Amino acid sequence: MGIFGGLTDDQLNFFNARGYLVLESFASSQDTVSMIKRMERLVDDFDCSTASIFSTRNQQQATDNYFFESAEKISFFFEGEIQSKELSINKVGHALHELDPVFRNFSCSEKVSNLLLSLGYKRPIIIQSMYIFKQPGIGGEVVPHQDNSFLYTEPTTCTGLWLALEDAKVVNGCLWAIPGSHKNGLVRRFLRGEQGVYFDRPSPSYDQKDFVPIEVKAGSLVVIHGDLIHQSFENMSPKSRHAYSLHVVDTDGCKWAQDNWIRRKVEPEPLYVS
Repeated sequence: MGIFGGLTDDQLNFFNARGYLVLESFASSQDTVSMIKRMERLVDDFDCSTASIFSTRNQQQATDNYFFESAEKISFFFEGEIQSKELSINKVGHALHELDPVFRNFSCSEKVSNLLLSLGYKRPIIIQSMYIFKQPGIGGEVVPHQDNSFLYTEPTTCTGLWLALEDAKVVNGCLWAIPGSHKNGLVRRFLRGEQGVYFDRPSPSYDQKDFVPIEVKAGSLVVIHGDLIHQSFENMSPKSRHAYSLHVVDTDGCKWAQDNWIRRKVEPEPLYVS
């Protein structure tokens, strides 16, 4: 099978060994352009007076109700002081896949479902979605992390689906990962308590020479194991690096942790039940 009918055995073996997999041309140019154009419209219509600041360096800053309520809304987050909203915006999330028809069309597509089916998901739900801008010159660093830290189930089931809407290169802040790091398990969790959100232990130190860049062309999908250590650096180039990211967990025989930052009032509908 190819990417539209699920992963081949060779692709699955690569993913299991490395913790990530690049699927080139997963989305068509029509898909990527329609999402970029739709986001331009959403940002243009957004009233900045209700904006929230989001730090990719210190995610513990994101403790306000606007952030918490974004789990079931389309919310807008900016990089520090807002100069021009089109150039200061960091990301839009976290329910684009549910509430916007353009993003829902891709997120709930047959090719996404087939991919998850081949990864062994029985009753998958998309727990969050994000449009990430990585603005030219100011696009912030995202420190080394694991997706299971933020979206924890017992047993762990999170997979990240990171779609490049524009070419992602070293110069404009592509993803970097430590191949095989997912085999070492989860190192810490991001918890929500009465006083806000926090990590249950300090971040380990990582040797940057262990990371490899994941440079991809627009339309490529990077499949990321929930325990893979990955990051991205600041975008110091004059070119943006837009991406659309989905995080999926299984709900078949798996328990959503009540101390995760996301606390849904309404459980998401599964993409399918196998």
